[in-house]
Amino acid sequence: LPVEGERNVLITSALPYVNNVPHLGNIIGCVLSADTFARYCRLRSWNTLFVCGTDEYGTATETRALEEGLSPQELCDRYHAVHADVYAWFRISFDHFGRTTTPQQTRIAQDIFQRLLARGFLLQDTLEQLRCESCGRYLADRFVEGTCPFCGYAEARGDQCDKCGKLINAVELKNPQCKLCRGTPVVTPTQHLFLDLPKLEGRLEAWLEHSWATGDWTANARHITRTWLRDGLKPRCITRDLTWGTPVPLDGFRDKVFYVWFDAPIGYLSITANYTDQWERWWKNPQQ
Repeated sequence: LPVEGERNVLITSALPYVNNVPHLGNIIGCVLSADTFARYCRLRSWNTLFVCGTDEYGTATETRALEEGLSPQELCDRYHAVHADVYAWFRISFDHFGRTTTPQQTRIAQDIFQRLLARGFLLQDTLEQLRCESCGRYLADRFVEGTCPFCGYAEARGDQCDKCGKLINAVELKNPQCKLCRGTPVVTPTQHLFLDLPKLEGRLEAWLEHSWATGDWTANARHITRTWLRDGLKPRCITRDLTWGTPVPLDGFRDKVFYVWFDAPIGYLSITANYTDQWERWWKNPQQ
């Protein structure tokens, strides 16, 4: 835990996604640099906590589980063990290597959601999504393939075209097909929850100006953030019509889960919480 009067350092690295075997590029790209810094901090006798873990929710896990004939939980259990063994073989010096499919993740993610809801930072709106009547389910981005509306590539996914690189809304695909049964899905309206980012824009901009002046942001990070603000923040959908994910604790949305990009960053908190029940002393303690 943080110690009064000492230098306390919390280190994380990007949570590796769990649906494959890690390779050298994964290790060099995220965990190795964090491990090097953690070793340096310990040599300096700084009080250091280095946490990481596997990112386990989302449609990519569901897709891979279907391909391998496993449940998503079985797939995650298999690949979490593979990841842990690989990093142990490389002697990556995690203090704790966890995962995002834990009761702590559910508790903390739902608590953050409830706080956003209570403070009026969530919106409800209708989205048009592709639904496969044969499978009886709305199709998340990766469960749809079709022809790219921009370049004509015949095997574009419902979120991006791998040929021209453009982002796609699944309902824009020409000749869409369900990846599960190869049936033709239909466009159907469905209710979702959105993070009201425009309401936060003024407060965020003031915080960023202070942070840019006092912190060590890279030029690239500054540029990307300024571009988002220049174009104006838009409401961001935080729910999905899936079964594999953290459940949404709100009447009318209990058949949905949180979108993995809302849920996964909370994994840093929940993984720390699985290491110590006093995790807030690391994450809500700027004085130390």
